[in-house]
Amino acid sequence: MNSIEEKLWNYIDGTCTPEEQQAISMLIETDEVYRSQYEELLALNQEFSNLELDEPPMAFTYRVMEAIRTEEAAVPLKAAINKNIIRSLFAVFGFIIAAVIIYALFTINWSAGSTGTASLNLPEVKLPVNLPPAKNVLSSAPVLKAFFFFDVVLGLFFFDAYLRKQRAAKQF
Repeated sequence: MNSIEEKLWNYIDGTCTPEEQQAISMLIETDEVYRSQYEELLALNQEFSNLELDEPPMAFTYRVMEAIRTEEAAVPLKAAINKNIIRSLFAVFGFIIAAVIIYALFTINWSAGSTGTASLNLPEVKLPVNLPPAKNVLSSAPVLKAFFFFDVVLGLFFFDAYLRKQRAAKQF
């Protein structure tokens, strides 16, 4: 594009300064080259303004928007767990379990079992007061009822979460 066309397009679009507008209007009135170029560009601009823009079909728009949505979709939090974290936790717990087993094996008195009789002498403890047999707190009726109630509510909560997942999977 030459400088005459640029100046004339700026004049037609109205993007030039008032001084430039005045200078270009003087050039259009006096110069035949500017006048003919201006008339051509003005006719072209008129054709562009009369031209209707075609809209893409709705299916195309939907596919493009779905492609954008799937590209920019955030990874769900459950899927974003780093595998290295899981491996390191597994390694730590495995090390702890192995250390406890090794410690237990080293603290066993292996020679005590070779005599054939286990000599385990526990001291006898006599309490000065005769106490009634202790009731187990966990086996009392209210505690058991509360425990079962909590289990039922927790089970219903998990069942509800399962049903919501199933319904969400069917919608997509």
